Amino acid sequence: MNEATARNEGPMPRIAQADESGLAGAVTLLREGVPVALPTETVYGLAARADDAGAVAAIYRAKGRPDFNPLIVHVPDYAALERIAVPDERVRALANAFWPGALTLVLPLRADSGLASAVTAGLPTVAVRMPAHPVMREVLRRCGFPLAAPSANRSGAVSPTSAAHVAASLAGRIELVLDGGHTQRGLESTIVALRPSGWQVLRPGPVTEEQVAAVLGPPLCGDTDGIEAPGQLASHYAPGKPVRLDAADEREGEFRIGFGSDDGHFNLSPEGDLNAAASRLYSALHAAAAAPQERIAVVPLPRDGIGEAIADRLRRAAA
Repeated sequence: MNEATARNEGPMPRIAQADESGLAGAVTLLREGVPVALPTETVYGLAARADDAGAVAAIYRAKGRPDFNPLIVHVPDYAALERIAVPDERVRALANAFWPGALTLVLPLRADSGLASAVTAGLPTVAVRMPAHPVMREVLRRCGFPLAAPSANRSGAVSPTSAAHVAASLAGRIELVLDGGHTQRGLESTIVALRPSGWQVLRPGPVTEEQVAAVLGPPLCGDTDGIEAPGQLASHYAPGKPVRLDAADEREGEFRIGFGSDDGHFNLSPEGDLNAAASRLYSALHAAAAAPQERIAVVPLPRDGIGEAIADRLRRAAA
């Protein structure tokens, strides 16, 4: 579904600045079990208290999200993680290296976590992240409870990197968006599952596999088993139009997403900077969805570093 379609489905949510009034209003709604869209350094998240089944159900309703797809739980500090998950020495090492930041860990769930069962989709594990965005961190500090917060968009659609993206995608479905400006990273967090015998990347993101390997050693080989974390569905981040990848040639009727010297209609980074491209990827897909062209083409992009995470999102957008 594109943004124009979403706008016809109900009133736009209120967009509030992340000042004292906005923060207080967001925390009040969250305490009452009402979801609120909040900025993180990756993308905007649709947050609700993770210990309230009704609040979590409201996230699923707003997103139209499949109930077998678990949610990431956001915590303000390591002590909060220990209240919901069972960490080991590897978790402490990764936390010291990458938290607060764009790394989510899939860990054994504590039996007395108090989390709503829908958060984990019935799995014996929980996905946990300590975000770096100052607005999200302040909300977590004031709330005193963990927040489940998937991306603040319709399920399967392009993730939001601005308050306006959220408002367009979730019109008629949520009350409030707290505006923290455009997100810095622009791609969802890296998700790493810690196994008894090693670790695996479930979703590539800003923290690369090589960076994790520098802390933990080489990852396990082989595929992952089923849906263990967000972003693993084959079709995801979809702009609502056919997407052609590695498009070296130009074709009529396509909105062209460029990179480097290949400008296209929207250039991810004229300088050829992959980090800048990652931060602008979803903005490009939103622009393509709203453009008059009926199809989308993406030029070839390097796969090194965060380029693999960009390629992952584009493959799912094109599926």
